[in-house]
Amino acid sequence: MAKLTQDELLAQFEELTLIELAAFVKAFEEKFDVTAAAPVAVAAAGVAGAPVEAAEEQDEFDVILESAGDKKIQVIKEVRTLTSLGLKEAKDLVDTAGAKVLEKVAKDVAEKAKAALEGAGAKVTVK
Repeated sequence: MAKLTQDELLAQFEELTLIELAAFVKAFEEKFDVTAAAPVAVAAAGVAGAPVEAAEEQDEFDVILESAGDKKIQVIKEVRTLTSLGLKEAKDLVDTAGAKVLEKVAKDVAEKAKAALEGAGAKVTVK
């Protein structure tokens, strides 16, 4: 049997359903006498003994509009596309310094919103 590359293996796994993949993982664990969940348990045990000093990684972000810049109309349009606000509400939000455009969103959504607003000429921070 020819040796498959990692990319070829991944291509084969993409074609499997979740049930078929779960059955494969179980068969793999039995064949090689390993458990896929073991490293997680060891890591959790190591963390449990350590003091909880490190803050958890942030997974929710707020997109804050610091200023609209020179192209206020473009920024209002971007705010309307990012939110479900009407024209007046979007204008009021853009006029308010330090207003939150989006609250508790994922990092990728926050970065896309920041890029869109900065592209329209606004100053934005993500916290």
